[in-house]
Amino acid sequence: MTDTGIIVTFAESALGDILEMREWYAEQLVPEVGERFAAEIIARVEALQVNPDMGRMVPEFGVETLRELIHPSFRIVYRRDGMRVRIVRVWRSERLLKMP
Repeated sequence: MTDTGIIVTFAESALGDILEMREWYAEQLVPEVGERFAAEIIARVEALQVNPDMGRMVPEFGVETLRELIHPSFRIVYRRDGMRVRIVRVWRSERLLKMP
C-alpha cells in the first residue's frame, strides 16, 4: 500500500459498534459471520489510507468532511480532517444514524 501519510483512527463509538456487531452474531450462533464482517470492515477502512475521499458525503448531514463507506449492510461513517481520518460509527444501514 502506498504511504500517503494519512492517519486512520477509530473512535470509541466505532470500536463499540464493531464489538456489538460481533457479539450479536455470536448470540445468533454464527460467530464466524461477525468475525468475517469485522475483518471486511477493517479492510475497507484500510483503503482510506490511500484514498480518504472515496466515501460519499453522509446524506443526512450534508457536511463535506463527514463521509461514509457502504459495506452491505453497514455504513462506515468517518470524519476527514486534513491528513487524518477518524472512523466514528459502524452502523447498520437500516438504522437512523446517531453521532456520538
